[in-house]
Amino acid sequence: MSATSSSEATQKLPEDQARTFPCEGCGADLEFNIKVQQLKCSFCGFEKEINLSEEATVEEQDLNAMLEKQATKKSSETTSTDSEYNCSTCAGTVLFQNNIISTECPYCGSPVQKEEVHESSNRIPTDAVLPFMIPHEEAKQNLKKWVESRWFAPGDFKERGVQGKFNGLYMPHWTFDALTFNHYTGERGETYTVKDSQGNTKTKTRWYPANGRFQRFFDDVLVCAVRDAKRKLMEKLEPWHLDKAVPFNQESLAGYQAMTYEVELKEGFRLGQERMDEAIRKEVKRRIGGARQRIHSVDSRYDGLTFKNLMLPVWMLAYRYNDKSYQVVVNASTGEVQGERPWSWVKILFTALLGVGIFFGLSLLDKQ
Repeated sequence: MSATSSSEATQKLPEDQARTFPCEGCGADLEFNIKVQQLKCSFCGFEKEINLSEEATVEEQDLNAMLEKQATKKSSETTSTDSEYNCSTCAGTVLFQNNIISTECPYCGSPVQKEEVHESSNRIPTDAVLPFMIPHEEAKQNLKKWVESRWFAPGDFKERGVQGKFNGLYMPHWTFDALTFNHYTGERGETYTVKDSQGNTKTKTRWYPANGRFQRFFDDVLVCAVRDAKRKLMEKLEPWHLDKAVPFNQESLAGYQAMTYEVELKEGFRLGQERMDEAIRKEVKRRIGGARQRIHSVDSRYDGLTFKNLMLPVWMLAYRYNDKSYQVVVNASTGEVQGERPWSWVKILFTALLGVGIFFGLSLLDKQ
């Protein structure tokens, strides 16, 4: 029963629905080379330039028009999550699971991409890709520095470092642009001090009404388009060199894994709007001024809404420490490292007790 269900859930891709990049020099596989920023064969050294038109630019898409288009699609227009393809190099079976659209053959290592995702009428096309810029070796060095700088990490963890294999992965993202018109009301608090009858100083606040209007333009507000915990890690990797993104091309993905979006555009904009609303509230507090602020209301209107669907590069590594799994990611555009790490509760407890001891020591000195 389970075997039948698995077979039905997995779609067999025709040969023209998966793309490979054979070397014109020796017939091996071309992969995107970070140092030369073009396709290169690791066997014979043949290089092939990625031809992008000089007029090609990364263009913003109309958000409302696309949301309306998406709403009119028939519910039957769905994309198969799993699909298989027979590798053109060794005839082995390559399985594309979930939202993976670029991978390699598990038998011969040939890079293979799922072509149908880029051509499907019920998927929003990828507008841009930010190519890998940080080589694997540099990512490893950055990770080593990150491990060595972790406070309260176990000693053997810092000495041994992270053991595991880096995987190059393109993560799907939405970006949103918006011009906002904002009106706020609130109160500005100015503090002052008074002394009570016992001579003790107290701080009080006088409140004054505040209101105002302002415009703010948001450019490329990022939303990671995956649903699991990777989204939180990806947010910590910001900012990115988005100005170096190029119009989408499959050549830049050759040799790396890539994922298509799981978070649909409508939900992505809701998440992006939450980030913009938070930034607007911070701006309101700044405009109210004073030592303290109270916000009574913020009314925002969003105009000129546009979006992009783009892929951002990361080096991702999963490792284990004391039978527990952790994950680390490196921004392959800037080299920034973020991730999960073990904690030494012995060090934390010792530091806490030391802090308490210093506090009581200073208190005794004050009484003398």
